Amino acid sequence: MRADHARNAQGFTLLELLLVIVIGGIMAASLTVFFRPAFDSYLATRNRADLSAQADAALRRLVDEVRLAVPNSVRSPGSQCVEMVPTMAGGRLRMAADTVNDSSPGCTPSASCSAPLDTTALTSALDVLTPLSTMPAPGDWLVVGNQSPNDVYSGSNRAAITTISTPNPAFGLVRLAINPTQFPLGYDGGRFSVVSAGQQAVFYVCSGADGTLDASGTARGTLVRLSGYGFNASYPSACPSVVGGQTVLTGLSHCTITYDPNQGATQQNGFVYLQLDLTRRNESVSLVVGAHVSNVP
Repeated sequence: MRADHARNAQGFTLLELLLVIVIGGIMAASLTVFFRPAFDSYLATRNRADLSAQADAALRRLVDEVRLAVPNSVRSPGSQCVEMVPTMAGGRLRMAADTVNDSSPGCTPSASCSAPLDTTALTSALDVLTPLSTMPAPGDWLVVGNQSPNDVYSGSNRAAITTISTPNPAFGLVRLAINPTQFPLGYDGGRFSVVSAGQQAVFYVCSGADGTLDASGTARGTLVRLSGYGFNASYPSACPSVVGGQTVLTGLSHCTITYDPNQGATQQNGFVYLQLDLTRRNESVSLVVGAHVSNVP
């Protein structure tokens, strides 16, 4: 009994330990060879999915603003930027006096008189006939009949809202008082847009997307959104500086924004085409999207 106990207490021999180490090394090497590529592939797929999701969110925001922009307000001085005037609400307005409920023909807008648009004279109040998705506030801009891209920027068809009230139900749902303005002659479309005073015109600019990468394998370009700078009457000759803008997307290796105003007989529609290439940690994705622009005021 004593001899068996002594033999059992000796433990592993040096040869047995070496065999365990060798076998363990072989197993570890095998795991590295077979599982490392799968793990790397998983990380690469996840990184590309993250890139696609972030780029898609940025593109959706830009496309949404393009589609909701004031008709004919999209301007593009080059392939690296695009300008527009996004709207916050819109609808139809009264285009003629209410001959049944007005207190007298040609009366001044009041509790007993409607407020139609008259393009032959100054207009100081307008009755809205359709529900507004977002109620404007004093200081926001009312835009009517934007036939030319520069009209809304120069202010020829744009007036500041001063007060919002509820008229006689026979006249409309909302009455907007504005700074006295004579809107474009002959406009009979009956549509209007509301532009936020805090946002006004908006520029999207591709900046630094020259294809170069930093030490981490990430592209240096950015997509920047500029807003709140007002309305520039002159058509832009070049993309503006991005200083002070909001960075919408980083990691851009290539960025192209193309606007086709559909020059033709009617010019009723335009088309904005965007292509973004993103590279982060040496993984790249490309996204392309297009948005139709309604140019009918």
